Formats: sequence, structure tokens, C-alpha cells
Amino acid sequence: MATWSDLTAADPTLAAAIRALFEQYGPGLAYLATVRPDGAPRLHPVSPVFTDEGLYCFIVRSPKRGDLSRDGRYALHSYPPEESDDEAFLTGTATRVQDPLVVAALSEALRASPAVDWHLYELHITSATLRRHGPAGAIPLAIAPAFAPMSRTWRAELSRPLAHVG
Repeated sequence: MATWSDLTAADPTLAAAIRALFEQYGPGLAYLATVRPDGAPRLHPVSPVFTDEGLYCFIVRSPKRGDLSRDGRYALHSYPPEESDDEAFLTGTATRVQDPLVVAALSEALRASPAVDWHLYELHITSATLRRHGPAGAIPLAIAPAFAPMSRTWRAELSRPLAHVG
């Protein structure tokens, strides 16, 4: 798994395009999918926070926080732009940030109220995908698209090789 800064160093153009979709309306806006206790997906709107060091999310007491505490797997999907159906999504594992200096710096910078019961999570990245559909977006199926959809995916290097059985 990798950090946001690892992705930015490995593929700065892809990282910039993905970040632009997440921040197209100003602050980060996304849909966060988590895994419920019964294994089903759960979807929530969130405001991801991009820094040079990582990708973070403040999570208030909620079912999604319970999901992340129990099973950190997530998928993060951008809001759709108004002029196209372009999309960005990340997958990986979220871990609660325990470093008080990181928590203090981000909460101060983003004015996260100490009166609210929130935890700060870092979203570690397994894969990052950008999908461009062009300016027409989702056009009727009977009309040939003027722009061929484009997709780019980055995957984090495995931290250790897979064991070979046999």
C-alpha cells in the first residue's frame, strides 16, 4: 500500500488529474464506500483532505467510522463534474492517525472543532484510477461518441512478493 505522496511521486500527472476531480468544487468532495459488518458495502459523502504528505479524512461518530475501525478497506469516488462523466476513484485501507502533531496540524488548518467527536484517518492507496469520458459525458447509446473514453490506473507495488504455492 502507498500514501498519496507515493502516488504523486510515481505519477504526478495522474495524481494531479485525480486530485482536480476530487477538489473541483473547492474543498474535497467524494463518496466513501466502506464494508459493513455483514460484508455489504456502505456509501457516504465525505470531504477528503489532500496534503503533500498524505490523503486524510475526518470521520465523525457514525456507521462509516465503525466500519473503518473494524475493517479499514475503502473505495473513494469523485463527485461527477457538471460538464462530463469523468471520474476518479481510489481503493485501499484507512488507518486512524495516532500522531498528535499530525492531528493537531490538520485540525487547526481545517478548523476541525474539538467539540465534535471526530477521528482523523489516513487513506492509504492500493489503486488509483482516472476515467475520462470527454465533454459529451454519457451520451445515448445510439449515438457514436466523438471522444473515445480513456482510463488510466496506477497500482501500489506489493510490499512483499506473493508466495508461490506448488
